Amino acid sequence: MDKKQLSESDICAKFITPAIAQAGWDEHSQIRREVTFTAGRIIVRGRLHSRGEKKRADYVLYHQKNQPIAVIEAKDNQHSVGAGMQQALAYADALDVPFVFSSNGDGFLFHDRTGLSGQMETELCLSDFPKPEQLWQWYCQHQGLDQRSAAVVASPYYDDGSGRTPRYYQVNAVNRTVEAVARGQDRLLLVMATGTGKTYTAFQIIWRLWKAKQKKRILFLADRNILVDQTKNNDFKPFGQAMTKISKRQINKSFEIYLSLYQAVSGNEEEKNIYKQFSPEFFDLIVIDECHRGSAKEDSAWREILDYFSSATHIGLTATPKETKDASNIDYFGEPVYTYSLKQGIDDGFLAPYKVVRIDFDIDLQGWRPKKGQVDKYGQLIEDRIYNQKDIDKNIVFDERTQLVALKITEFLQKTGEFQKTIVFCNDIDHAERMRQALVNLNPERVKENIKYVMRITGDNDEGKAELDNFINPEAKYPVIATTSKLMTTGVDAKTCKLVVLDQRIQSMTEFKQIIGRGTRIDEDYDKLWFTIMDFKKATELFADPAFDGEPVQIYCPKPTDPPLPPEPDDSPDGEGLPGGGDDAYPPAWPDIRGDGKGVGEPMAKYVVSGETVKVLAERVQFLGPDGKLITESLTDYTRQCVQKQFASLDSFLRRWHQAERKKAIIDELAAHGVFWDELQQDVSNKLGYELDPFDLICHIVYDQPPLSRQERALQVKKRNYFTRYDGKAKAVLDTLLDKYADTGIEPIEDVKILTLDPFSKIGAPLELMQAFGGKPNYLKAVKELEDQLYLPPQSA
Repeated sequence: MDKKQLSESDICAKFITPAIAQAGWDEHSQIRREVTFTAGRIIVRGRLHSRGEKKRADYVLYHQKNQPIAVIEAKDNQHSVGAGMQQALAYADALDVPFVFSSNGDGFLFHDRTGLSGQMETELCLSDFPKPEQLWQWYCQHQGLDQRSAAVVASPYYDDGSGRTPRYYQVNAVNRTVEAVARGQDRLLLVMATGTGKTYTAFQIIWRLWKAKQKKRILFLADRNILVDQTKNNDFKPFGQAMTKISKRQINKSFEIYLSLYQAVSGNEEEKNIYKQFSPEFFDLIVIDECHRGSAKEDSAWREILDYFSSATHIGLTATPKETKDASNIDYFGEPVYTYSLKQGIDDGFLAPYKVVRIDFDIDLQGWRPKKGQVDKYGQLIEDRIYNQKDIDKNIVFDERTQLVALKITEFLQKTGEFQKTIVFCNDIDHAERMRQALVNLNPERVKENIKYVMRITGDNDEGKAELDNFINPEAKYPVIATTSKLMTTGVDAKTCKLVVLDQRIQSMTEFKQIIGRGTRIDEDYDKLWFTIMDFKKATELFADPAFDGEPVQIYCPKPTDPPLPPEPDDSPDGEGLPGGGDDAYPPAWPDIRGDGKGVGEPMAKYVVSGETVKVLAERVQFLGPDGKLITESLTDYTRQCVQKQFASLDSFLRRWHQAERKKAIIDELAAHGVFWDELQQDVSNKLGYELDPFDLICHIVYDQPPLSRQERALQVKKRNYFTRYDGKAKAVLDTLLDKYADTGIEPIEDVKILTLDPFSKIGAPLELMQAFGGKPNYLKAVKELEDQLYLPPQSA
């Protein structure tokens, strides 16, 4: 047998797998082949989408199910034994495993990230592959796990038999947390982007610790009723009779798993603090959901609960750790044991990418000053000063501005789909109601079909809150548009939300991330794979903040003896600290604008102005680049940079284009690297007056070549009399393919399914048409030759 002639798959089957099995690894429970662990980044092209390349490890070795400890990257025997090591190290980093191997079938290159085997990299022969007991011993030693804690770590995940398995980052989060608790760590923080399954991850952590009897009584705390109910009825359902929800301020100490609102067990009056009916040692584990919403504050009422049960292990869950001058998750919980960011989620294809539509009004950017003695529509004298974007919808209302925002939302939905679930974030409840009215009046036909087409869903409105479940439910058609202020900023699992509208001034990074998280969930069954952010108040400038998706940075938190500093301006709280939370849990802090000290803390009048002309000053669309940042330069400049990273010269691009069996492969590859084909086509065709082939788009924009239209390229081929070598149906097919190219471009003619469509179906059946060329291989060869003719330079005509 000549090893050099064997494929990678044969090398695995004949050499690598037998060597691993011979070392004592169980082929059914410990060895997994071709493990795909990402979904592939979603690449949006106009209204269409594709998936980028998925990450796949050739082998992952497990101590037990969902406990990976090694990765192996295989290559065929024409590569060296260590050729796959760098790729394997990248996979090991993602999968959080310490032992890494590369093999070509001759042996293994072993990379030991723990350093316990003696040296970092060692070449092993096939018969020397480490035994599972050896790697597990090194793993436990590296992780600081003694015999007792290793037994806790060995506690299995919950398995309902349906085949559902946690995603790789959920496994990382669960394993790191369980190991930390087993080692005795009692304050832990998990940071996971909205939509990545924090509650399911928390369930698996609790399940394993509970089953291992490491933790016997557990309290899960949240600050909104919908979060507690969703948790109890969905992810936590397997706890069954062992679980209860604390409600109506009634305590029953016979359960093991307790779910509760903070507000249900505490209050401003001592008799409402029913958590004190439990002894301080009753719970040995407390999980705090959305822990940024109050538990980080030393003076928070929520912290009183945590301090009372201080002997318990506390695990904080959040998408947005709060790090401000007077509140720090990190100060309380410590550095995160694991972080899975929004950028990583989008890159892996588990979260939806987005584009941003920024709309700026003249009145927002230039400010507005009333005429002398001007009164508002209700007869109030308007205070004489300049009102700017900070005041709009807070201190002063412009009816025409509200109408214009509603109009822009309506126009967008009419162009992209009138039944796309939409959340409009407003400044307060009054603003949400005015926006509801404006949208109702602009969509009379839709509202006539169903009065719930537009609903205000705010904390004060029972009718609106009653529709929240329907808004979340993908199968419920109504409501379509929800206007809100604070109630829907967090914990609302609206998977099918495709439009997030920001008409609220947001300067809190925590709140901004939570709001963006309303759109990041994916639901492929309902064609929700990306979403749009429509921004009217420059909130998306926060995307440029280095803190938007970086690691959380700890900020000094004052000690109990230090005077507390006031919160940063406009870092509006999310409703924490007050019973009920939600919309307007905090009253606005009214400034003393008169300067006379009178009325400080008293609400200012909110003026309502009607009849002012409001104009759009600027409107632009921004896209999310592959690096997770919004693209700020022009689309053509950005495309030039993207393509030149792949093809430094025109010659290298031409060489690759002409060598490609299918041009679609290059088009998809460039899309994966950030080329927005549809938007670029629209941009260029608006300037030229006609559409270009992707080939000409790149040559023209990136390499400054004169463009040819598809029609011109098709005409050149006809002038060359290239088809004279064919006759009958074969010539008719090629003529029609050329016409199709001129009309629709290169991609459709590369797909053999085109032969089933009109007008090809009038020439003959697909099999008959391919037979006219002498069979399918010859037909595909003729299509390739046609493409070669299409892309010959003009002087070759």
